[in-house]
Amino acid sequence: MGRTYIVEETVGQYLSSINLQGKPFVSGLLIGQCSSQKDYVILATRTPPKEEQNDNLKHPKSKLDNLDEEWATEHANQVSRMLPGGLVVLGVFIITTLELADDFQNAMRRLIFSMEKSMSRKRLWNVTEDEVSERVTLHICSSTKKISCRTYDVHDPKSSARPADWKYQSRVSASWLSLDCTIHVNIHIPLSATSVTYTLEKNTKSGLTRWAKQIENGVYLINGQVKGNDCDLLEGQKKNRGNTQAAAHSFDVRVLTQLLLNSDHRSTATVQICSGSVNLRGNVRCRAYIHSNRPKVKDAVQAVKRDILNTVADRCEILFEDLLLNETPEKKNYELPQRVFVPLPGSTVMLCDYKFGDESAEEIRDHFSDMLDHEIQIEDVEIAEEVNTACMPSCVNSEASLTNTNDEQPEQPNKTIGVKIQQNIGVIAALAVAAFAAGISFHYFSD
Repeated sequence: MGRTYIVEETVGQYLSSINLQGKPFVSGLLIGQCSSQKDYVILATRTPPKEEQNDNLKHPKSKLDNLDEEWATEHANQVSRMLPGGLVVLGVFIITTLELADDFQNAMRRLIFSMEKSMSRKRLWNVTEDEVSERVTLHICSSTKKISCRTYDVHDPKSSARPADWKYQSRVSASWLSLDCTIHVNIHIPLSATSVTYTLEKNTKSGLTRWAKQIENGVYLINGQVKGNDCDLLEGQKKNRGNTQAAAHSFDVRVLTQLLLNSDHRSTATVQICSGSVNLRGNVRCRAYIHSNRPKVKDAVQAVKRDILNTVADRCEILFEDLLLNETPEKKNYELPQRVFVPLPGSTVMLCDYKFGDESAEEIRDHFSDMLDHEIQIEDVEIAEEVNTACMPSCVNSEASLTNTNDEQPEQPNKTIGVKIQQNIGVIAALAVAAFAAGISFHYFSD
């Protein structure tokens, strides 16, 4: 028997409201949460069309040849940043005419595997053996309204389609539980002086990967208590009649990371010649959600862990993209984006996004509309963190580029502490400090 998908009724209403308007098809993403027995779909969003696709609507192709896999995959990457812990892109949907009903399956299969490959590339965490690896493809015929729901195991390249049940239900996430966590981040990332072709972005990713192991191995206190992984998260919680208490329940999560290795482990020191270093320091606001159907502690902790890792990695990635796209002039201060939350109507879940200090609430609203096809109210935007910045002098060649791979030999590091960075570090090395929300600073030092 295949998997069962419990789907919010508003998702069905949204899919029914999509009009092809002469186009051969409309595709998009399905968003929700996996569990061991069933998956929950709480949101659907169509993939925004490219401008050139809009220009070609007068002469649509008769088949799915113009399903832009790269464009749809990038949409999935962007949307995944807007999901708090516990939520994932569960799969894709496509709405076609009757004549196209037999053409969609291969294209959908390729798309689902492409999305998973792209999204997994940036992760700081690894999937577990018992984790659900099936992703769903939903086909809807616009003429007959017939639904075809199938899943693929994205960890098996030879996976074939399996039928799945698609069941609508009201208020699917109205009583989901939230887990809030504020974690102090203090990450020191050395920048090798010998690997001149290794970009700052890759160096940062490597440093974050080492830090991620600390987060994975940390001890997680839920409302001040350590609970067994297989315990029910709601065990010991008071429940009113009708389980109304759970509907508004949130948990405070604290993270304890190891400072020293156990005595059974041997530790070695590595001497490395560095042209500089990156320090990420401060407090990060994290949030995760989990279904209220007998949730396990291990699932709640996993959702929090992944939100911590995702939000730190996403902010660094967004900064790198912003510097590349906007050719930002050299200055002493850069701000990594703040995290903002927006409520999902009819649900306890809040979606998230990131904004730089000079971005307005209107821009956040427009971004939600573009990426999630979802209208929000400006007054509902919750800025989770404050921005604090610090200054340090910098003396970096402003002509250096982010991906500069010249073979110029780096200078030998001297004994005094300064702020001089080699050209190969790139234009981002002009940053003396960047601040995460709530005061996370991004410092560059040289030895």
